[in-house]
Amino acid sequence: MVSLLSAEDRKAALATIPGWAEVEAGKALSRTFVFKDFNAAFGFMTRAALVAEKHDHHPDWRNVYKTVEVTLSTHDAGGVSARDIALAKAMNAIATSLGI
Repeated sequence: MVSLLSAEDRKAALATIPGWAEVEAGKALSRTFVFKDFNAAFGFMTRAALVAEKHDHHPDWRNVYKTVEVTLSTHDAGGVSARDIALAKAMNAIATSLGI
């Protein structure tokens, strides 16, 4: 089973992933990405899905036109783990490579 991050560890990790915030009383992380158009948003989701599948750790997300809302939580552990931080960092890198 995956270990949850302490409140101190979550705070320190959040400092390394710009744009992300704690939600659900610290049990999840959330970020909204806004791209230039639907094609860029869908490209982001496709690339992020490949990373998520590789690590068997999948986001809760929603896409409307050029906006992608993402929530990360390690559901089987009941909160935020290092897996969520790693996926958030990967998503930020993908978004940066797409110009946001």
